[in-house]
Amino acid sequence: MSSPQREGFTAPSSISHAAQGYVASKSLGVKYYCAQCGSSFSLNKSDAIRCKDCGHRVIYKARTRKMVQFEAR
Repeated sequence: MSSPQREGFTAPSSISHAAQGYVASKSLGVKYYCAQCGSSFSLNKSDAIRCKDCGHRVIYKARTRKMVQFEAR
């Protein structure tokens, strides 16, 4: 029994958007790292939760570089 492909993932082309000269929109989204291939990318609210390079669905949110300090009571 052959199952139809539920999601239309296509592998990205060999030339990235940055290499072609495209500029990202104002809202860059949140930075994530792929658990399988380790590539970093950003996602917006409407994007699918999936790596843009390999299609893996386990991703980790990148840590902030801002200093965070909590005050004790």
